Amino acid sequence: MTDLDLLHFEQLKKDVQAEYLKRSTPSHDDISKWKGIDIIYFQEDLRKKAKGNISEKSFYTYFKTSPVTKLPRIDMLNLLSIYAGYDSWYEFKKQHLFAGELLLENEELEEEEIEELEKTVSQAPEIPKTEIPAKKIEYQSQENTDLQKSNNDNQPVTKKEESLTRAEIQPPAVRKNFFKKNAWAIVTSILIAITGVLGFKDEIFSKTYKYCFTDKDRGVSVINTLEIRVIKENESPLLYKIKPGECFYYSTKDKNIKMQISAPFYEYLEVNRNLENAPDEEMIELKPDDYKMAAYYFSIKDVKGGNPEEQIALIKQKRNQLENLISNSAVIYQVYDNKTYGIERLDKQKYITLVTTPTTSLKNLSVIEMKKDNKGKIVSIKFKIASTDEENK
Repeated sequence: MTDLDLLHFEQLKKDVQAEYLKRSTPSHDDISKWKGIDIIYFQEDLRKKAKGNISEKSFYTYFKTSPVTKLPRIDMLNLLSIYAGYDSWYEFKKQHLFAGELLLENEELEEEEIEELEKTVSQAPEIPKTEIPAKKIEYQSQENTDLQKSNNDNQPVTKKEESLTRAEIQPPAVRKNFFKKNAWAIVTSILIAITGVLGFKDEIFSKTYKYCFTDKDRGVSVINTLEIRVIKENESPLLYKIKPGECFYYSTKDKNIKMQISAPFYEYLEVNRNLENAPDEEMIELKPDDYKMAAYYFSIKDVKGGNPEEQIALIKQKRNQLENLISNSAVIYQVYDNKTYGIERLDKQKYITLVTTPTTSLKNLSVIEMKKDNKGKIVSIKFKIASTDEENK
């Protein structure tokens, strides 16, 4: 990467901005000041024209900061170049040469990639040269293995009589000091056993209970992540988060359990159980909050119709439904997964405009929190639209 490459990228950002402004009207002409719905519309246009996408995190990294200090990956550079009307990143640079700049025709790898390859080659271990030594074959004369002949016929044989003494067989001596000598081993074994029992007493004496959750009205698994707080006497609550469709497993040796269960689209529920005669598995029903469920349903509802008139009618119907469900003074937040821009506040009309615009991003909308007042109106919404990177995880 060179300083000229960074200057080329700044040129490319301006061309991308100009290309988008030909067909769209964002909240600000400067691409570095786009946020929220502007970025979503740009991602949608990028998918249509260049058949690709960049994540929201990449947009904040390379477009919200100017000038940048590092280049994006080559695939992102090629994608943006195609969007701006060029065949590739190389073609874009070729048509925007600076004075005195030379561009090799066979330039395919960035300098950083070449340096990385050279570094890999230099670190490869050298294969030592090995020579196979010639075998030295020695020929030795065959030794005479004939044994010396001896004539035992004339040699006198002297028989030495051995006196056999029968040893009296006695039983082994009883070790009277066995326990005294091995007392340390016995004591150590006992201490290890006691330590093991004390260390794993919770696992040994505890019992595991399984709690699953279902929608009381529909008879299906809950569609939200559940927050379960286990309340224990003289202790801080224990918080557990259970994903949709999963069950909650809890091991305890206590005789009672108290759980506080909450979810964005379901009514708050407090569960108290006496575990002395309780079953190992239990199905708990959660009552859905119809107002919150309806607001979520209409937020992600597809408004794409067969023809423009039908689509306009669907959008109008969706807006009216959300207008009736959401309070005019509702506090609405969109949460982002990046350090540059963490959260954005929207008013009611901006939120309705966002969720009634036909984009593929709406299928990734998830509600983190939703609250309503005594009249049933939604007064608070906290939501998130997952980026493409998160969706593929």
